[in-house]
Amino acid sequence: MRHVHIHVTGIVQGVGMRPFVYREAMAHGICGWVLNAGDGVHIEAHAPADALDAFVVALSEHAPVAARIEYVEVVDLAANGWDAADEQGFRIVASQDQTAHTTLVSPDIATCDDCLRELFDPADRRYHYPFINCTNCGPRFTIIRSLPYDRAATSMDRFPMCPRCAAEYADPLDRRFHAQPDACFDCGPHITWREAVNGDACGNSSATPAVGTTREASDAIIERCVELLASGDIVAIKGLGGFHLACDAANEQAVAELRRRKRRSNKPLAVMVRSLADTERLCHIDDAERDLLAGSIRPIVLLRRRAVCGSDGDSPDALALAPSVARDLPELGVMLPYTPLQHLLLTAAASHGMHALVMTSGNLSEEPIETDDDLAWERLVAAGIADALLGNDRAILSRYDDSVVRAANGAVMPVRRARGYAPQPLPLPALDGAPSCVLACGPQQKATIALTREGTNGEATCFVSQHIGDVENGGTFDAWNAARTRLEDLFDLAPAALACDVHPSYLSGQWAREQARKCNLPLVEVQHHHAHIASVMAEAIAAGRLTTDARVLGIAFDGTGAGTDGTIWGGEFLVAGLGGFERAAHLRTWALPGGAASVRDARRNAFALLSELGLLEHPGTARLLNSLDEQTRSITATMIERGINSPRTSSMGRLFDAAAAILGICGQATYEGEPAIELEAAAWRALGGKTVRFDGNHAGVFTSADDSPILDPQPPIEALLNGIEAGTPADRLALEFHIAIAHATTHIARKICTREGIDTVALSGGVFMNRLLLQLLTRKLKDAGLTVLIPQTVPVNDGCIAYGQAAVARTRLAQVAPQ
Repeated sequence: MRHVHIHVTGIVQGVGMRPFVYREAMAHGICGWVLNAGDGVHIEAHAPADALDAFVVALSEHAPVAARIEYVEVVDLAANGWDAADEQGFRIVASQDQTAHTTLVSPDIATCDDCLRELFDPADRRYHYPFINCTNCGPRFTIIRSLPYDRAATSMDRFPMCPRCAAEYADPLDRRFHAQPDACFDCGPHITWREAVNGDACGNSSATPAVGTTREASDAIIERCVELLASGDIVAIKGLGGFHLACDAANEQAVAELRRRKRRSNKPLAVMVRSLADTERLCHIDDAERDLLAGSIRPIVLLRRRAVCGSDGDSPDALALAPSVARDLPELGVMLPYTPLQHLLLTAAASHGMHALVMTSGNLSEEPIETDDDLAWERLVAAGIADALLGNDRAILSRYDDSVVRAANGAVMPVRRARGYAPQPLPLPALDGAPSCVLACGPQQKATIALTREGTNGEATCFVSQHIGDVENGGTFDAWNAARTRLEDLFDLAPAALACDVHPSYLSGQWAREQARKCNLPLVEVQHHHAHIASVMAEAIAAGRLTTDARVLGIAFDGTGAGTDGTIWGGEFLVAGLGGFERAAHLRTWALPGGAASVRDARRNAFALLSELGLLEHPGTARLLNSLDEQTRSITATMIERGINSPRTSSMGRLFDAAAAILGICGQATYEGEPAIELEAAAWRALGGKTVRFDGNHAGVFTSADDSPILDPQPPIEALLNGIEAGTPADRLALEFHIAIAHATTHIARKICTREGIDTVALSGGVFMNRLLLQLLTRKLKDAGLTVLIPQTVPVNDGCIAYGQAAVARTRLAQVAPQ
């Protein structure tokens, strides 16, 4: 006989690990016990050696689907240290919190097939219960207060279980054994309903809501909600991590009104449909996209639309969609239901002829998503954004937006990493001398934070928070602070060093500098574009695709980042390692009059670029110049000439914006990146499913006085103007512009890689959200014999910055640590 202690770490809480261990122990004839602790699952086992060996293998190979086993440690126990009482069978004992909080918590999991069958089974006692769940699905991270993950440590603690639920919860062989959110109509949370009276919710914030305490009352609330949606109203609906604003996606008047109220005039909206079949009536779907849509995470997936705002020839059964949902963009954000309530709503909506609902975040633009029912009533309904509120009495303890992803060449590319993904830790390269914990404070836009943890086995992990938003006001900064303290408290992480962006005005950077001074902690300031490239490198090193001392050519194309020379960078070629970089080339700079004003008004940006290039007198500029009044042109010219509030920029994002304005495609941005997004949409229209041909005439490169290659925008911009003069369609010119940038970028990349002896290129930055540019450039670089790295676990946009900052800071601090 053998006596052992087994320690299992990873995502092992909230995923049915203990009942799984119990069943495997019974199947293998194991005696002993299992418990949850702050550092994972602990097992003591007593059995013949061969049975124990088979049991340990099963722990990894047959673990629950939602679990993620990092390692299984087995330690032999002395025979006299074994309690004879533990030889009488196998049992599950109460959780303990006497260990360090190093375990991982499962993210929220979409409703499983078993629960879905019960949800729509009239004979089941949970028929139509909007909070049905089991150990294989349901809320996790959004309801947890502390570790170990037990009901008393969640927002379910206020719902004592009825005898029937308690019996299921206590039965190790039941699917709901220790399912912490387990409940039913008799004992669990219930949906609530309030609506504005005659369109006026003012003064009604304390009104008692209707509560769905019975199936009949709950069904009546859902039916009333769907009636309002069918009549063109807007409803605030509580989800797992916050509220959505919902309306009928086929009702143009309702969608336009939602845009007006939310102050989101043009930015595309996501839709929720009931099934994959309905999704295929809207979009083309490949196998990777199908897996993303129907998996356990259920993110918003960016899909290629079958047609813009209507049906097309290859899909006569296409769903109707209001034109203003996503305008004429080639992609549509689609998700399937992931909560029981959403399944009930979409089913009821179908009975009213609605097959797609707009489901956008429940907030005003640029503010955090609402999570509290009373505040949501005040800020969404009483404020006139929504007409009614479908809430519930289960508190959300962590604010989480929906994740957004895209599949590219069979690989997943995160766009917004939030519900379902965060805060699953990401690996970091093993380093000797790294600090115990680095807090990376992230960027200003698309902010996340990151906290590192050094493992006892030499491996390191990085907890990257959910998407927080743009940290430009007090409300979002409060959300940033809440996410930071949540991760620190939940996982017992005490920062030993800080990292931030070099930009002096970012709120997160200002906080980091003050905190470092106050607590006497090391602070590493990381250049924005180096963080972009370091995030790709760290991911590749941890996956074994790069060595820790590797150098790559990092191509960082984005909108704005503080450069080391006082200019605004964004079109950068960096020869980079994790610890440092050299700027090997960049996009030629020009003045940006008014700074942020020229970001919002791409016409001013284009005027400044044409002035820099000496092209203002070209006949092709007439349309652009005519769109600016004489006073604006005069003031802009004076600002450029005198250098008044006109920082110089090498931003590729601004170059794409300028091209959109010159072509008359989009001159003013109502949301971040709109001109460039519209430019890409125009290029896709011109491409029409054909393969791009490169003719080799688009180099657009010149050499500066110090022999550094510069990407010169003059050839592609002059080509646009010539095309306008010649009457070439704007869509065709937009496509040619993309081809020119891909060609010129590859030309420079080959030159640098040859000079530096580098064979790997890492791509990062928000401009690579442009699917067409990414495909063109990747193809060209590979044709040139170069290996191309693209991030797969963090977004290519600024959502990767905190992870990159953490990787750089660990490397630099390890380099100066005493050996």
